[in-house]
Amino acid sequence: MEENVISSLQNARVKHVVALQQKSSLRREEGLFVVEGQREIEHCIACGYEVVEVFTVLSEESVPSGRADGLQLTGDFPVTRVTPQVYEKMAYRGSTEGMIAIVKAKDHSISSVNRKLLSVNNPLVVVIESVEKPGNLGAILRTAEAARVDAVIVCDPLTDLYNPNLIRASIGGVFCVPTAVCNSQECIAFLKERGICILTAQLQDSYDYYDYDMRQATAIVMGTESTGLTLQWRDAADAHIRIPMLGRLDSLNVSVSAAILMYEAVRQRRLRD
Repeated sequence: MEENVISSLQNARVKHVVALQQKSSLRREEGLFVVEGQREIEHCIACGYEVVEVFTVLSEESVPSGRADGLQLTGDFPVTRVTPQVYEKMAYRGSTEGMIAIVKAKDHSISSVNRKLLSVNNPLVVVIESVEKPGNLGAILRTAEAARVDAVIVCDPLTDLYNPNLIRASIGGVFCVPTAVCNSQECIAFLKERGICILTAQLQDSYDYYDYDMRQATAIVMGTESTGLTLQWRDAADAHIRIPMLGRLDSLNVSVSAAILMYEAVRQRRLRD
């Protein structure tokens, strides 16, 4: 079989990958995104994502169709070789094992996580409102996967789930954790309809987080670091919880705060078991 090799920096497919890396509007329009690195691609495939094409750096050894530098890939898609110079242009970050994939996005409507929650007793849900930084959301998804959170719901987001920095920070968590994107009003109605207790993390009018029972169906709701949660979430809450701040600063990074609260729920649920 003749090997498919790209050596031109002006190749249209190379430019397409670069555009997908840089433009969230194009990712939404085409329903495609880019994954870099063997570990991330493996997570992607294991979680049921459809790979459209894989690009690998040209080396002396040939790569048969469906295989990229030792990574076994299943599916009907091409594997394209590129020169190191072309790969450097395509890659968003360094040290990605010379491997890039174009992947089809999944459905992230609220109904997509509803199917998961219907099969779980006392689900644990994490809700993030208007998160700005992709790295923070990626870190939250990484922790959510480690804590076996049943779903993450991103409300009124200021970044998209397939931002390259988010994918990198999540270490594949974005592929593994059932995740929905919606507005806050829709999410509040969804949680209340299913009898999921809403705990909002806020400093005002709140109780220490470890004094609240998280063994029941629970949604832990976090806001932005700069302004916190909006009033609609504070009004909708069943309880307000806080992480005690004993130092001079009055807030933690949102991903750190989310990790503390997630693992408190894990601790309580393990005690019950």
